Amino acid sequence: MPIIEMHLMHGRTREQKRAVAAAVAEAVTRTLGVKPEQVRLLITEHDSEEFSVGGITAGQRQEMAGTE
Repeated sequence: MPIIEMHLMHGRTREQKRAVAAAVAEAVTRTLGVKPEQVRLLITEHDSEEFSVGGITAGQRQEMAGTE
């Protein structure tokens, strides 16, 4: 039973999350030869202050780019 963990920034629509879930399940089913009902996908969403690269949060990057 494959278990896939995906981390996303908040802001994706319900439709986008459903589409990625279907696409991941299809890819895993095709490549690993498992049944779709065996594929588990855990989506965890994060706020912009809960993710950082090089000590700078995504929120800070948005502020620096003027796209908050």
